[in-house]
Amino acid sequence: MSGGARPPVVLLGPTASGKSDVAMAVARAANEAAGRTAVEIVACDAMQVYRGMDVGTAKPSAADRAAVPHHCLDLAEPGERGTVADYQAAAREAMAGVDARGARALIVAGTGLYLTAVIDDLELPGEWPEVRAALEAEPDPAVLLARLAELDPPTAAKVDPSNRRRIERALEVCIGSGRAFSSFGPGTAAYPDHGVVQIGILWPREALAARIEARVRAMLAAGLVAEVRALAARGALSREARQALGYREILDWWRGMGGATSPGAERAGDALPESVVGEIVLHTRQFAVRQERWFRRDPRVRWVRVERDPVAEVGPVLAASLT
Repeated sequence: MSGGARPPVVLLGPTASGKSDVAMAVARAANEAAGRTAVEIVACDAMQVYRGMDVGTAKPSAADRAAVPHHCLDLAEPGERGTVADYQAAAREAMAGVDARGARALIVAGTGLYLTAVIDDLELPGEWPEVRAALEAEPDPAVLLARLAELDPPTAAKVDPSNRRRIERALEVCIGSGRAFSSFGPGTAAYPDHGVVQIGILWPREALAARIEARVRAMLAAGLVAEVRALAARGALSREARQALGYREILDWWRGMGGATSPGAERAGDALPESVVGEIVLHTRQFAVRQERWFRRDPRVRWVRVERDPVAEVGPVLAASLT
C-alpha cells in the first residue's frame, strides 16, 4: 500500500465482536504509557461515515473520541451517497496525518471492501449516475445478476446474489466504462504482502448471535427509534444510508403504518413490535456471517478466538502488534 513510513495495524471482525472496546482499551493504554498520542484510530465502516447516524451504527462516543483521536467518521450527510472512493481518499489523508504526527494508525474495520480499498490500493472505477438510475429502476434483482453474468462472468460468479448494491455497482461500471468490472486492477481477490498486520476477532457462532441480540436491544434502549424518526422527518436518508441495519427495518415498519411521520407512527412511540426487533436481530446475524465470510478469505489475517472477554483475550495481541 502507499502512504507513510509505518503501515497501519488492522483490527477487524463482524458486528458486535467487540472491536471498538478492544481498540479503545489498547489505544488508551498505549497513549498513557507513551505520555503522548502514540495511537490514533481510523474507523472503517460504511455507515459510520454518515453524520447523525450514531446509535444504530455504534459510532464511538464523544468521550471516546476525546480520549483517543478518531478519523473517518461523519464524512457525509445521510442524504448523500457515500462511496468507496470517498472513503479511500479520506482514509489515505487521515493515515498520512497520523504518520506525520509520529503516531500509529489503528484501523478498526467492519466493512471489508472499504478496508481492501485502503490497504490494497484498489483501483476504483468512475461513476455513471444515469446508468445507475436505470439499474435501480429494475424491480427484479435476478435480471440484474443475469445481465452481469453476460458482461462480466468472473464478478457474477463471486458476488453475493443478495447484495443488490454490489451487483448494481458492477453493472454500472461494465456498462458505463465498456470494461468488465473485474478488469480494474487485481480486485478483491489479491492479497499482496505489504506489511500490514491484520488481527481478526473470532467468536463461536452462538456466542456472537447472543451478543448481536443484546446489542440490538441496547441500541433500542439508547434511542435508535428516535434517531431514525428525526432523520426520516427531515427526509435526510439517501438510498445507501437507508440500508443500514436497524434503520431499514424501522423505516419499513413505519411505511406499513402509513409513513414515518404519520400520526400512527407518533402514537407508536419508540416501542417496536417484537416482530420488528426480531427482524433487526436476524438481519444483523446474517450480515455478521457475510462480514466474517469476506474477512476469512484473506490469508493474511491472524485470527484470535474469543470465549468471554475480547479486551482481555485480543488486547495483548493487538498491543504487541502496535509496538
